[in-house]
Order: sequence, then structure tokens, then C-alpha cells
Amino acid sequence: MAGEATCLSYTGCNFLRQRLVLATLSGRPLKIRKIRAKEEDPGLRDFEASFIRLIDKVTNGSRIEINQTGTTLYYQPGLLYGGSLEHDCSPSRGIGYYLESLLCLAPFMKHPLKIVLRGVTNDQVDPSVDVLKATALPLLKKFGIDGESLEIKISRRGMPPKGGGEILFACPVRKVLQPVQFTDPGKIKRIRGTAYSVRVSPQMANRMVESARGILNKFLPDIYIYTDHMKGVNSGKSPGFGMCLTAETINGTILSAELASNPQGQGATVLPEELGQNCAKLLLEEIYRGGCVDSTNQSLALLLMTLGQRDVSKVLLGPLSPYTIEFLRHLRSFFQIMFKIETKTAEEEHMGGEKVLMTCVGIGFCNLSKTMR
Repeated sequence: MAGEATCLSYTGCNFLRQRLVLATLSGRPLKIRKIRAKEEDPGLRDFEASFIRLIDKVTNGSRIEINQTGTTLYYQPGLLYGGSLEHDCSPSRGIGYYLESLLCLAPFMKHPLKIVLRGVTNDQVDPSVDVLKATALPLLKKFGIDGESLEIKISRRGMPPKGGGEILFACPVRKVLQPVQFTDPGKIKRIRGTAYSVRVSPQMANRMVESARGILNKFLPDIYIYTDHMKGVNSGKSPGFGMCLTAETINGTILSAELASNPQGQGATVLPEELGQNCAKLLLEEIYRGGCVDSTNQSLALLLMTLGQRDVSKVLLGPLSPYTIEFLRHLRSFFQIMFKIETKTAEEEHMGGEKVLMTCVGIGFCNLSKTMR
């Protein structure tokens, strides 16, 4: 397969993760040119270099060539190997930047993946580890990737700019994925959340919880927001606080929203009350957008549908994010798969914004390195 596969060529630094992940799964070599070629500081950034090193660690026999200026990258994927690993992520991006891609790759390794990632657990750019733990793991279970060994555990929290957080991600391997029919999100039954504070007064977390409840209690009585105050070594190297909220429906849909304080020494100071209120409003916005998968995990759901057995999978999503739209284009390039996209207006669904029903027939992707037991 890899021998015959033509090399795909792209330009620019956008969507680097998507391209590397899909190249690894499809076994197709990839060349990316003109990475920030016209900028004063051309080439790959440190967080992208760190991501490429991570891909190299989880695979066996990958060939990666980068030119001297770092503006051209050639990648020939090897086999997904897995095993027990450690990786220090670049503090300029959150651990979520790396973890999102590992969630796509982990089920197809040769050995179950168990990896310790160090860096920034919660920031304002990437999905936090809390949100991925609350939303991505239940999504994997729907496709038949479950078991006791599927977990994300936060040992230490790290806020930007210095990080110092640490998490453990473990995932079992699967030979094939189940097709899903996931078209009815159902009504919201409860809201859960975590308000965390590191290297600031523990009172910050309580103030965030109070203000978030002030908004959400108008809609629902079943709200529980945990406070998580880490001390000493476990609190990372920089002060900060933030909140992650998830709304769960009767059908098992989980929608999430999160906010984190500005990094130390950057931007205006944010009051915990303000942050709690804004986070609650973001959650209401996400509920309005709706769908069966929240906007953070749209691309993960579409990838797992693509790689499923040769059977029809359907998932109802809220409005597609720009990242997801580009992901659909990449799926067509790497796997020659097209989705049937039907828009559902708010009147048809009786609630929220416009929804999109995504339907596809899986390509029957099979994890060849996993022997049948």
C-alpha cells in the first residue's frame, strides 16, 4: 500500500496536525512546503517540532526530513507502535494540542498506548485536558473503544507561561470500530464542572462556582461543580485559575465549555466572578449550537466514522467549525471518502441553531498489527 501511495503535497503551516495524523493512518507520504516562508522567523515553531517528535515516538520506522530553514517537511509514516512513553510538550501550546491527535491515533497502535505528557494542562488556546477527559473519552466509547485501560489522569496542573503540568493518557487498541447512529442529542439532564486554581487563593475557585451557578440555576437544579485546588509540586510553575463545564443529556451527549485566566503578566486581570459567568454563558452558547458531539470533538467523531466498518454511520453535529471543514477536505484527499451533509433547520429540530446531519459509509479500516485473540 505505502509503496504505491502517491506523495501528497501541501503548502503552509496551517492544519499541520491534521495532515500528519491522516498521513500516519492512511500510510501515505506527505510533503509540506513553504512553512512560514515569508515571515521574519521562517520554518516550524517549537511546538510543531515537539509534535513531530511525538509522532516519531508513537510510530516505528517513520522517515522525517526537514530542511535547514525548517520550511519544508517530508514525512513517510511508519507503523503505529505505541507502548509506554513519555513526552515533554512545548509550553507555548497546551497539552490538549498533542492529546487531540493522540486520541485519533491511539486505538490503532500495535501495543496499547500509555503515555505521560508534561507541559501546560489548561490554557486559552487549546482544549484543556479536563474537557478532553469529559467529552472525548465518552465519544471513543460509543465507537467501541472502551475498557478499564481507557483513561486520562491529571497528576499535576500547569498554567502558561511556564507549565509544569503532567497527565497520563492510556488507551486500549481495537481491531475494528463499530458504526454509530447518533442523531438524537436528547434533553439536558445535568451539568457538571471543575473550577481549578493553582498558586492563587483557593477562594478563587469558590467565587467562580458561585457566579456560574447564579446563571445556570435558572435553567436546571442538578448542577455540581467541583473545586480543585492543587498545592505544592502539583500546582505547576505559574499561577492561574479557570473553569470547565459540561452539560450531559438523557441520551449521553456531552457538551462542554471552558475558560482560563490570562497568563501571568499578560493582558488584563480577570475577576473569578467574571470568568465564572462567561464560562456559563459559553456553555449555554454550546448547548444552543447543539448536536450530538460538541464543537471540540467534531473532527474526532468524523474520523472514527470514516475508519469504521463498511456500514452507515450517522452523527448530528452543530454548525461545523472551520477546523472541521478543512478536516473533511483532508479526509477526501487521504481516504477518498465523502460525507453526505444534510442541514437541519432550527424549526425541524425544535431547538437551538442549525444542525448538520453527517452520514458516511466507513472504509473498513482494520488494525493489522493487532492479532485476533
